[in-house]
Amino acid sequence: MTTHDARLPEHPSRLDWAELAPDVYKAMIRLDTAANRTLDPTLLNLIKIRSSQLNHCAFCLDMHSKEALAAGESAERIIQLDAWDESRHFYTAREVAAIELTEAITVITNGFVDDDVFARASAQFDQTEMAYLIAAITTINAWNRFGVSARMAPGHYPPAA
Repeated sequence: MTTHDARLPEHPSRLDWAELAPDVYKAMIRLDTAANRTLDPTLLNLIKIRSSQLNHCAFCLDMHSKEALAAGESAERIIQLDAWDESRHFYTAREVAAIELTEAITVITNGFVDDDVFARASAQFDQTEMAYLIAAITTINAWNRFGVSARMAPGHYPPAA
């Protein structure tokens, strides 16, 4: 590698919030476990990656992309996720509904989730599944906010074996 090809240095994390607020971290782990309990892991990986893309959480994007790949997800579907609306043919109707709901909840600048988005998701998921899906989307958004605020550095997460 020549000097003009050298990578830039990694930025330092601002703080280790999990160590400094262990009770909050443990509560988040419990919430994450509960929210993820009933949903398909493939679907969960897609919503976690999409939320992390929207929130610019490099740490969570790194983590959940590696987890998805380790679980057998294709690189192609992960790559296309940022342009899912033009790449719908890579996903099932159920996945598209969940991704669309993820975007509506993650980017909630209008103050609400659009009725049509909610209706499309409700057509794919029963009410219990919807409750868990909303919980999972809300939880990854919380994780993203911790990651972005603490400026957690990506690249070091080892996926589960």
